[in-house]
Amino acid sequence: MREVGKRVRKKDAMALVTGQPVYTDDLAPKECLIVKVLRSPHANAIVEEVNKTVALKVPGVEAIYTWEDVPKERFAQAGQTYPEWSPYDRLILDQHVRFVGDPVAIVAGEDEACVDRALKMLKVKYKVLPAVLDYHTAKDNETLVHPEDSWKSLYPVGADNKRNLCAHMEEEKGDVEGTFKDCDIVLEHTYHVPAVNQTMMETFRTACYLDTYGRLVVLSSTQIVFHLRRILGNALGIPKSKIRVIKPRIGGGFGAKQTSVSEVYPAFVTWMTKKPSKMIYTRVESQIAGSPRHEMDVTVRLGADNDGKIRVIDIYNLSNTGAYGDHGPTTAGLTGHKSIPMYTGNLEAFRHTFDVVYTNQLAAGAYRGYGATQGIFALESMVNELAGILKRDPVELRMQNILKQGMKMPAYFDETAESCRLDECLVRAADMIGWKDKYPCRDMGNGKVRSVGIAMAMQGSCISFVDVGSATVMLNEDGSYKLSIAAADMGTGCDTILSQMAADVLHVSTDEIFVSGADTDNSPYDSGSYASSTTYITGQAVVKACTELERRICKLAALMMECDEEDVELEGHQVCNIKTGRSVTTEEVGFKAQSFNDFALQVTESHTSPVSPPPYMAGAVEIELDKATGHVEVLDYASVIDCGTVVNPNLATVQAEGGLGQGIGMTLYENIQYTEKGQMINNSFMQYKIPTRRDYGPLRVEFRPSYEPTGPFGVKSIGEIVINTPAPAIAHAIYNATGCWHRDLPITSEKIAMALLDGE
Repeated sequence: MREVGKRVRKKDAMALVTGQPVYTDDLAPKECLIVKVLRSPHANAIVEEVNKTVALKVPGVEAIYTWEDVPKERFAQAGQTYPEWSPYDRLILDQHVRFVGDPVAIVAGEDEACVDRALKMLKVKYKVLPAVLDYHTAKDNETLVHPEDSWKSLYPVGADNKRNLCAHMEEEKGDVEGTFKDCDIVLEHTYHVPAVNQTMMETFRTACYLDTYGRLVVLSSTQIVFHLRRILGNALGIPKSKIRVIKPRIGGGFGAKQTSVSEVYPAFVTWMTKKPSKMIYTRVESQIAGSPRHEMDVTVRLGADNDGKIRVIDIYNLSNTGAYGDHGPTTAGLTGHKSIPMYTGNLEAFRHTFDVVYTNQLAAGAYRGYGATQGIFALESMVNELAGILKRDPVELRMQNILKQGMKMPAYFDETAESCRLDECLVRAADMIGWKDKYPCRDMGNGKVRSVGIAMAMQGSCISFVDVGSATVMLNEDGSYKLSIAAADMGTGCDTILSQMAADVLHVSTDEIFVSGADTDNSPYDSGSYASSTTYITGQAVVKACTELERRICKLAALMMECDEEDVELEGHQVCNIKTGRSVTTEEVGFKAQSFNDFALQVTESHTSPVSPPPYMAGAVEIELDKATGHVEVLDYASVIDCGTVVNPNLATVQAEGGLGQGIGMTLYENIQYTEKGQMINNSFMQYKIPTRRDYGPLRVEFRPSYEPTGPFGVKSIGEIVINTPAPAIAHAIYNATGCWHRDLPITSEKIAMALLDGE
């Protein structure tokens, strides 16, 4: 490999540090309508009347829309392949508002000042209803979040809106109850993971206009251009062919922008008024009306023998999807699907059951880790507890039960782990942190204790049997190449990684591959950037397209040199006749393709996969804990990852570091909270605390590459798995320092201090 595996600088790195990239707001038409929404102050209410008489008289106000003005066909905002598992439970504006922040009216005007003034002059009459604010009592509650008959579920996920049930599913293999009865030790605990926000730097934002042909053009900071086109077509009740979606540079997504949060409102305004419009969420709006991680209770029952063999695992998770079902059924499934298989070694039986319930809180959505995060925190904590009961080293206990290469995974669609170095990752992470010398803890003699903790994780590389990635590659007349994709680079560097793959196949440098971003008019179909699928799925499409283009280049060069196609080879910028030594340049071939030529030097290929090979990771942490205050300092975090072939070590490393930082924040600080009336308390960064880079010590990342035979160049994914080990590892370290288990995130200083007081 000449380009794959190299530390190639990110394609837009210099542009980023010099402030050159253009984002959605930079590309918005200069004279466009400003769009904002009036949001409900009630968690559950019927809008009986919106008096907009005075508001419409505000100079500069173009239009005000309410539930009476919008289409009445329900749709889903989740960016998923059709038919979506998420229910069709939304309207652009609904007479029934279901959480504090739910849109009541859309206001469009010439500038922000007039729109803000009009919003204050709208008079709304509400009929306030009882609200379901505790997800533990939501199922079969007499108050229904979605009582409407127009609600529908396209996929059989056990949903029933008349029970506040967004999804219910069960999976079981083996004799679960019989195996529990035969185990020496049975443990059961419930772990709580609250809703947390993605807090990407660029908030939700969209600009819209009509093109020359009357088509709706949508510029949006989105991960899902093709899914978004379908969502908007469903919401507006217009053909998808009348919509074009373009993704500019994205200032971060982390899954938040896999949901269509902001796009429908300016799209509706532009479609109705025929004028350009834009909508930019404030940070407060992104907090109170975004798409955070699903709050979950995860109950784990684990059966083992006294010799340490883990024989049976039973997981039940109760998930709070909030007021709408975006991503509810799919995240809940991954809670068991991406945790149980790690303990395949001695596993005889398993069961995973989940309920996803509606409440009158902000609708949840996709966030890095996507349900696996909650399950891994619970199961890995339980295994660490088991180690303590058995008085076994947690590393040794895992090694006894760990999934190894070649094993079949019954809890993972019976896939075989063709590429798995999880055991090596675990051993190396322990060595990096100094496990043998530091486990379990050391008293520093000043009221502070230093301790270590450990955890493992797995994820996936796509949605098997679903995701489709595509790529178009063409030879330019100057001998360079253009790569067109619809996968969204959110700062992850996928433009660079896919260019490295293309360059490797075409025998050139990465700099000679020029990438055009996601655009539903100009890009080949791609499911989008989510489910960790870009490198694995779209990467294979790139390899297929470049391989075919290489063949075509050689074919045309052979015609030019009047020789057999089998006698020529592409070598960088030359196509050489290996028998005669004669050659033509790729520039000459590029020009020849444009004259008296009947086959294109442009290739589009797609790829999908029946399997989703997991990446694996082990993480070990060292903390210092002040027993007087409960304060925790993360001194060191060592992580080792098996993501198959590492395409670009620089980009893979920063992906891992970013995910670890988010995981540390979720573990120690972050928590979406509500008042007793359902109003979100943490509506800005003054109340919602996220860590800065100065709040934790070194994040050390190493790789233990395996070779995945189904992946391009042997690759697997890395984007999501990196967020999943901090919570269980830090919880383990806190236990080793204090003797107290914390099963409710975040583990704040106050919780630790109070637990220590209770222990006395």
